[in-house]
Amino acid sequence: MNPDGQPGHIDQIKQTNVGVVYRLIDQFGPVSRIELSKKAQLAPASITKIVRELLQAHLVQEAEFQEPGSRGRPAIGLVLDTDAWHYLSARISLGTITLGLRDLSSKLVVEEVLPLPAKAELPLLERIISEMDQFFIRHQSKLERLTAIAITLPGMINARAGVVHRMPFYDDVNEMPLGTALGEHTGLPVFVQHDIGAWTMAEALYGASRGCKNVIQVVIDHNVGAGIITGGRVLHGGSSSVVEIGHTQVDPYGKRCYCGNHGCLETVASTDNILDLVRQRLITAVGSSLQGIPLTIEAVCDAANRGDQLARDVIVSVGHSVGRILAIMVNLFNPEKVLIGSPLNFAKEILHPAIMSCIQQQSLPAYSENIKLESTQFYNKGTMPGAALVKDALYNGSLLIKLLQG
Repeated sequence: MNPDGQPGHIDQIKQTNVGVVYRLIDQFGPVSRIELSKKAQLAPASITKIVRELLQAHLVQEAEFQEPGSRGRPAIGLVLDTDAWHYLSARISLGTITLGLRDLSSKLVVEEVLPLPAKAELPLLERIISEMDQFFIRHQSKLERLTAIAITLPGMINARAGVVHRMPFYDDVNEMPLGTALGEHTGLPVFVQHDIGAWTMAEALYGASRGCKNVIQVVIDHNVGAGIITGGRVLHGGSSSVVEIGHTQVDPYGKRCYCGNHGCLETVASTDNILDLVRQRLITAVGSSLQGIPLTIEAVCDAANRGDQLARDVIVSVGHSVGRILAIMVNLFNPEKVLIGSPLNFAKEILHPAIMSCIQQQSLPAYSENIKLESTQFYNKGTMPGAALVKDALYNGSLLIKLLQG
C-alpha cells in the first residue's frame, strides 16, 4: 500500500461527508441531528463530529423548530449560518465585467456592471485584477469575511487548471493563468468556469433542470455551446463542463472562427453572426419591417413574431443548424429534457419548433418521442452562474474543508 495514498483517501472521505451534511442542512434545515444521520446515512457519532466543526466555524447554527405532529417543546435543529461569509462572483462578457458580492446563501449584497473594452493598453488579466481591487475598496463597508472568488467567461478554458486558452473578442488572451493569478493576488480559493457550464450548474441547482437526471442545455448567445447533466451531475465538471458544439463545423467554406477553424456552428448561430446575416439580407429584402430601425436580437425576434419573413427565415435557419447537432447529442445522451438559453427565446414559438423538428427527424424515436424542450429559467446575465460554482464547491466539500481549516 502506498503510504502517501491513505491520508489522501481519508481526506477525500471527510470532504465528501462534510459536503453531504452541509447540503442536507441547506435543503432540509432546520433539521435534527437524528434526521440528518438518517438522510446522510452516516453514524450519529460522525454527524456529531461534523456538526461540531461546522458550528465552531460559524457555518451552521442551531435553531428551535416544531417537529410535525408534535405539541411538546420545540426541537433543536440545524440551519446554515451564511450572513458573515461573502464571496465575489464575476462574469466577463463582450465589453463588460459584472462583479457581485454574495453571501453563502447566494443572496446578492451588491452588484456592478463595469466596462471592460476588448482593446486596451494593459493586458486583460491586469485589468480584471484592477477592477476587482477597486470593487473591494468601494464596498469595504459591506464586506464580511471573504471566502472565495468565482469567475465565469466565454472561451476555451481548462477549469481545473484555471487557464483560459483563448477568448472571443479579447484577442490578447493566450494561455491566461486566471485562476493562479487571482489566487496568488488574493490568497483565496478561485473557481474558473466557462459561463455556459456555470449556467448549466445554476439551472441544475436552482432552475429549470432542478431534480432532473439527464439534461442537455444549449446556449445561443454571443457564443454557442452546451452543458450536459448526466446522472444528476454536470458532465466534465472538473475540467471543462462545456460541450463545444459551437466549434463543430457546419460549413467547411464558411466564416473563420476565433478557434482557428472555418464554418463553426458559432459562426452561423451566435447572436452577432445572426445580426450580420440579417444586415446582408436586408440589402435585397426591401419590404422587411426591419428596414430603417436599430438592429438588435430583440428587434429581430419582435419582427419574426409579427410575421416578418426575413426574420422568421433567419431564426428557423438557426434552429435547424442547432437542431441537427442536438439530434446527435440526443442519440448520445438520451436526455429527458433539452433547455434552450438564448435571447432568441423571445421568439421561442418559432425557434423551438425548428429545433424540435430536427431532433424528431434525425434522432432515435425511442429517445426523442418523450423529450421536453423548454427555455432556461435564467438568462445568462449577472453573477448567478458564478454563485452556482461556489454552491457546488460547498456541496462537494472542497470549499468547506478550506473554510474549516481557516
